[in-house]
Amino acid sequence: VISESNFFIPECSITAVIGPNGSGKSTLLNVAAGLIPAASGSLKVFGRNAIQARTQIAYVLQENSISPGIPITVREIVSMGRYPLLGYLQRQSEVDKAKVDEALRLLKISDLAGRQASSLSVGQKQRVFVAQAIAQDHRLLFMDEPMSSLDFESARTIDEIIHAEPARGSSVVFTTHDLQEAKVADHVILMSGSVIASGKPAEVLTKINLSLAYGLGRLHPESFSESDVLGSGHE
Repeated sequence: VISESNFFIPECSITAVIGPNGSGKSTLLNVAAGLIPAASGSLKVFGRNAIQARTQIAYVLQENSISPGIPITVREIVSMGRYPLLGYLQRQSEVDKAKVDEALRLLKISDLAGRQASSLSVGQKQRVFVAQAIAQDHRLLFMDEPMSSLDFESARTIDEIIHAEPARGSSVVFTTHDLQEAKVADHVILMSGSVIASGKPAEVLTKINLSLAYGLGRLHPESFSESDVLGSGHE
């Protein structure tokens, strides 16, 4: 899915991974999170291999489903973010409960804590899973298209979380199809089956690089606009 590529992600920063459908964005996160082994090459996370670093990574997947047949509350789902530290059959401490309360507050879902999660809207459910990640002790937060198809309030709340994480000592890496979201990140990785470019948004999101990634304006990259790229990238 991803051919030979070289890149780095700076600490305590916001990195956007952008590219067309099928370009390898989600695969990159899955390899970095230790969920998929790399067929070749090496990838280090905090100087260790991805599997060793997994306890320091919180991951919000692109699709999170909650079966209507499972009676589970919002608080219970968010509390799962504390499980890596608790292990089996251990009860939550006051610190754990405080972390959960803080995550609920940050995602503005404290009033939903007792609700059955399956009854929530799409945007509310996404905020629940982001809260679960925030409740987990982490140095790196992965988010796969976290604001795709969300209502305005949910998208704004998650965007606030993304931009607050570096001050909390965490790095954020999120995938997106939105060029404007990528432009306001600290660092950008542009993909199309490999890493086309990696660096500051102004250095990466050039017409030449975008034409290579999206297959637009191959002969005359000056002939296409941002709207061309945005239109080609969405589902």
